[in-house]
Amino acid sequence: MTATAANSDAGAGVRWYRLGGIIASALLLALYARGELAWPLGFILLVPWLLSLNKVTTIGGVLANALLMTVAYVLAAFAWFASALTAFTGLDGASAVLVLCALAPVLQPQLLAYALTRHLIAARCGPLLRMLAAAAAWVGCEWFCGKLFGDTLGHGLYPSAYLRQLADLGGAAGLSLLLILINELLALAWLRWRTAPRSGLPPLALAAALVVLMFGYGGWRSAQLQSLLSTPAPSLRIGMVQTAIVDYERLRQEIGAYAVVREVLDTHFALSRAAIEQHGVDALLWSETVYPTTFGHPRNEDGAALDQEILDFVTAAGVPLVFGSYDLDAAGEYNAAVFVEPVAGLLGYYRKTHPFPLTEHVPSWLDGPMIRRLLPWTGGWQPGTGARVFPLRSADGRELIVLPLICLDGVRPSMAIEGRRLGAQAILSLSNDSWFSSAPLGARLHLAVAAFRSIETRMPQLRVTSNGLSAIIDPAGALIAATAMGDRAVLAGDIPLRDPPATLVVRWGNWVGPAGLALLLALSLQLGLRSWRERLASRRSADAAATTLAQQGDLGGVVLLTPLARLLTALLRLGAALGLVWLGMDMLLRDGLQVNSLAQIRWYLWAVLAPAVAAWVLQRAFTARASIGNGMLILQQRHQRIEVPLASIVLLQPWRVPLPSSGVDLKLASGRRFQYGIACADPVALLHALADAGAPVLFSGARAAAIAEYAALRVRVRKPWLDHPLLKFLLFPLVPALPAFRLHQYIAFGGAFGEYHTYGLEAYLLGLLIWWAAWSIGLMMLAAVLRIVIEGLTLALLAARARNRASLRAALETGARLVFYVGVPVWLVLRMVAP
Repeated sequence: MTATAANSDAGAGVRWYRLGGIIASALLLALYARGELAWPLGFILLVPWLLSLNKVTTIGGVLANALLMTVAYVLAAFAWFASALTAFTGLDGASAVLVLCALAPVLQPQLLAYALTRHLIAARCGPLLRMLAAAAAWVGCEWFCGKLFGDTLGHGLYPSAYLRQLADLGGAAGLSLLLILINELLALAWLRWRTAPRSGLPPLALAAALVVLMFGYGGWRSAQLQSLLSTPAPSLRIGMVQTAIVDYERLRQEIGAYAVVREVLDTHFALSRAAIEQHGVDALLWSETVYPTTFGHPRNEDGAALDQEILDFVTAAGVPLVFGSYDLDAAGEYNAAVFVEPVAGLLGYYRKTHPFPLTEHVPSWLDGPMIRRLLPWTGGWQPGTGARVFPLRSADGRELIVLPLICLDGVRPSMAIEGRRLGAQAILSLSNDSWFSSAPLGARLHLAVAAFRSIETRMPQLRVTSNGLSAIIDPAGALIAATAMGDRAVLAGDIPLRDPPATLVVRWGNWVGPAGLALLLALSLQLGLRSWRERLASRRSADAAATTLAQQGDLGGVVLLTPLARLLTALLRLGAALGLVWLGMDMLLRDGLQVNSLAQIRWYLWAVLAPAVAAWVLQRAFTARASIGNGMLILQQRHQRIEVPLASIVLLQPWRVPLPSSGVDLKLASGRRFQYGIACADPVALLHALADAGAPVLFSGARAAAIAEYAALRVRVRKPWLDHPLLKFLLFPLVPALPAFRLHQYIAFGGAFGEYHTYGLEAYLLGLLIWWAAWSIGLMMLAAVLRIVIEGLTLALLAARARNRASLRAALETGARLVFYVGVPVWLVLRMVAP
């Protein structure tokens, strides 16, 4: 066998190994997602994928591997969603699966963040810190992105009565963090064992210690809860009605809208009477949108009569009723839970805070005739404003403070936490899970995720659905009783009238994700400081050996870009710039010159920051070190070395449009263009270095020389630290944000930590994040305006052939820095002290 064939076989073996790791983890995940006795697989399911990731050495390879893993992850755990897409949109099965695969990176973005962090930090940190940073990226990304289903790896531990109790410390995200660390430790133990068996014992022992600690806390907490639950307390008996009437639209077409409402109400009335007479319930609970029209805002006389019929039923029954319907105001229509009391009538509405994207709610910036034509099944409901609590009062005066949650509200930990802080003693969860009719695995996952809200807050929960799975969940997360899918049933349970025990999650909020991001930020700053020190030491060493370096012909760092890579990177840079322009225009024309909404911050993150970071990552992936030696231009990348004979380079063509940055194309003596474009800060310096080394090279015309001079003017007045984006848009915004945020705390909450004492750590940190983001956006816009002015004046100086254009450019840059770093704080101080 030839060496080439052997290398080809080895490469194919590595590729199959990587793919095999993804497939093995996906198969383990598919079993883990089914719950029941498969929960121990959570400790090992990532190990095959991690071993395959260890074989990938390039950032592009890591990204491709992670993208494949997102598809495998979604198909393994959420294949059932394809049937829901088919039922709701009318897509055929194959098209629904393709849509699901295309959406995989959006549904599971934490895998990308995890793999990239793990790869980027591997060469700079030890294995334990790498594990912690990667796990922090996983949970931080899940918290930041707000995943559609609210799923996380820790939910798979729900069948373990002991392990799920840890959720009252850090939520399901805390369990995910521990699972990821244990998987990493086991993968490390395996790798070490293969080379030196004894070296695999420390990570294996650490993983075992974590598992023991998890079980230890779970056992202790379970015993504590059992003691609490066995303590006698007055209770309220609540009955839930599951009618298994689904597909209202089909029924409406068959028998008409009024007949559908009539059948729904008659069935619920009959089952509710049975609940009162046979089970002695003190209150009734019906499912989400069970009354398929607005309650209290009738559209016609029939609607008004039906509204009154519900009120009359409640008064006659003598028990309060909570049911799903719709509310209406000037802003639009809402999916709502309606609270009705005997005699008193309507008590109030809770409006669903998290409507399902596209099917229930379309953001205003996306909505329009085109989206309605493309997606005719999209809804028009508006989101509510957050958690609300209501009293449920029995006929003899007993009262239970309840928190209503509707469908997706139950997969957001912050909703239950906010409700508990408002004084709720129990959760009423209403859901219309009819789209799970052909996907019971999805219904079980939804139930498990909802159960974690009870574990995190220690509030019992009554969960009613239209066709299953309805359930009664105790504060330990156990199912006291549950219905089956498709059953018509009444479920009744007693809820104690007492306050739940305190938990860390209620005190600190959903803190694990933000803490993960904070850890990544701190680690990034620490690594940046270390890198700066290393570069400073390297620069001093380089200055001491300048002659040697000159002989070696070191030209510094460049980026090698194929035409496609350059186009993609340029489009990302341009997209970020256009996103910032759109945001600025929107503020000028509609919102005013201030950041005053989360929608603006989200747009900034996704339309400005995300493409800018993606472009930076792409450029980092193609960096190279340029040098001259032995009559060659040497371009050394991490995994390849390219040598171009100096004698063959005849022309340098600077890029007319400096996107993604300044750069040149090399034209060779053969008449061809070099396969890579070279992104470099100073084309003039590159030309001089090549010419000094003997290359017969020139710029391709006077216009090209002017473009190169413009690039040189830009780079020669640059201050690496003062002009660094991390300083300008990450750290410096804290200078105005912190005093402004502190002042806001005093004004709005009466003290420096008022929001923390009122709403908890999560709300306080979120408020600080919003203030920081607002200032970051504002400063980026100021920097953009200053940059436009500077570049415009520089181009005018070049056109006028001003002799002192270099010194004028330097003066412009200095003035802009003074405006940015001095002017903004001075302006803020003047605003704060002004009468």
